[in-house]
Amino acid sequence: MLIETVTTELPDTKTIRLRWPEGHDPAFLTGQFITVYWPDAPHYKRAYSLSSCALDRGAYEVTVKRDGKMGTRIVDWAKAGDKLFVLPPTGRFLPVFEPDKHLVCIAGGSGVTPFRAFAREAARRKLETRITVLYSVRTTNDIIFKQEFHELALANPNFNFYVTCTRLSAEDPWEGRRGRIDAAWIKEHIHDLPNTVFYACGPNALVEATEELVLHGLQVPKTQMKTEKWG
Repeated sequence: MLIETVTTELPDTKTIRLRWPEGHDPAFLTGQFITVYWPDAPHYKRAYSLSSCALDRGAYEVTVKRDGKMGTRIVDWAKAGDKLFVLPPTGRFLPVFEPDKHLVCIAGGSGVTPFRAFAREAARRKLETRITVLYSVRTTNDIIFKQEFHELALANPNFNFYVTCTRLSAEDPWEGRRGRIDAAWIKEHIHDLPNTVFYACGPNALVEATEELVLHGLQVPKTQMKTEKWG
């Protein structure tokens, strides 16, 4: 597929839009991922969650942090007109869009990207499903999609977006939450535990810590949790 646009989200994070070939109209689900590779390096593949939703037709969007060979090449070198090979979307990290459900989505770093897709689809379909994103970043300069999440929260009364910063200096004027995601912060946002579905996406350490907090700390059944680890 051809890269149609490259958008800078942060100095180390870019969104690439991969245009579908003529006549291509694939069926896929919000929350799935694609696997990409460069024509000159077919043995080196990398999977990325779609940051666009299933209602975004005509192209796939993935949002990539400068990390590893693939992430570095995409962020530093990818440009409109470049070609990437793309394996079809797959995966089971899917939003449970039911009216009585509350999706509590816990993310670190670029792990927030699939939750942009969740929020986009819910807003466009005017769904009653509640979605709460709890997002851990180092500093306020590391918030991906800050403006879009703000706009989605304004457009959808069932969507909330909260950030906690882990590495701010004491002098920083940030008035929001500081520190790592903990059980107390998660509990603040739970209103009906049996109808809450937990999602965790990001680095292994964050996902595993969240599993510990949710499955053991809050005694939530495994059937109410979905995870996506990014190594």
